[in-house]
Amino acid sequence: MTVSGSMSSGYCSLDEDIEDYFFTAREILSRKTTKDIPKEERKTSAQELRQKIERFNVMVQNGLIMKMADDDTYTGFIKVHLKLQRPVTIVSSSRPPSIYDTLKAAPSKTKDKQTSLYLPLDAVKQLHISSVTTASEVIRGLLQKFQVVDDPQKFALFKKLQRDEQVLFQKLSLTEHPLYLRLLAGPEADVLSFVLKENETGEVQWEAFTVPELQNFLLILEKEEREKLQQVHNKYAAFRQHLQEALTEATGKRV
Repeated sequence: MTVSGSMSSGYCSLDEDIEDYFFTAREILSRKTTKDIPKEERKTSAQELRQKIERFNVMVQNGLIMKMADDDTYTGFIKVHLKLQRPVTIVSSSRPPSIYDTLKAAPSKTKDKQTSLYLPLDAVKQLHISSVTTASEVIRGLLQKFQVVDDPQKFALFKKLQRDEQVLFQKLSLTEHPLYLRLLAGPEADVLSFVLKENETGEVQWEAFTVPELQNFLLILEKEEREKLQQVHNKYAAFRQHLQEALTEATGKRV
C-alpha cells in the first residue's frame, strides 16, 4: 500500500486549514456510495440514525457535534493518540516544526533527504471525518499529515476501551468506520478512544525497514544495554555496601 495525493478521506485537523491538506467531507461523500456504509449502520433507519446523533450532540461538552447530511451520511470529529514505539521516516525538507521540536533522538539523514525520528508518544491529532471514512483512510491520512513515508501497512488503528476497570485495545479492520464507533460509544474519551500503533503481525520483517530506522534500532539497543548494565552495577554495589556495613558492625562487636 502506498500513500498518494488523492487518498484524502474527508478529514482535517482543527488547527489547520482544511483546504491545505484534505478534501472536504462533502467531496469524499460524493465519491462514496451506500455500499461503503457499514452493514449494521445500513440497517439503521435514517430516523434512528438522526436520533442517535441528536443524543450524541446533547452529551457533547466541547462543541464538536456531528452533523447529518440529506443523503443520511454524517460528519464529526475523532481524536487519535499516537503511540508509536519505533522511529518513522519523513522527508527532511517537509519536517513538521511541532514534531521536530519534540524529537527524542538525533535524526540521521540519507542521500534522499529523509530523516528518521520518533513522534512524541503523547501526540494527539483531532480529525474531522465522515461516516464513510475507513480506518485505512485515517491511517494513510495521518501519515500524510505528518509527512511520514513509511508503508501504511506498518501501522494499525486501535480502539481503546474501558471495561470493568480494565483497559483493552482492539485492532480495527481496515474497512471499519471510526466515526460510527464514536457515535455508538458517545463523546466520552474514557469510554472509547482511538490509538495509532505499530501493526504487530508476529515476527518482525526487518527487510521492511529503512536504513535510518535500522540504525536507530541499534542506537536504542545500545542505550538500553548501557542502562541495564548500570542498573545491575548499582544493584550489586548497594548489596556489597550493605554486606560491608554488616561485616564491620559484626567485627566491631566481637572486639
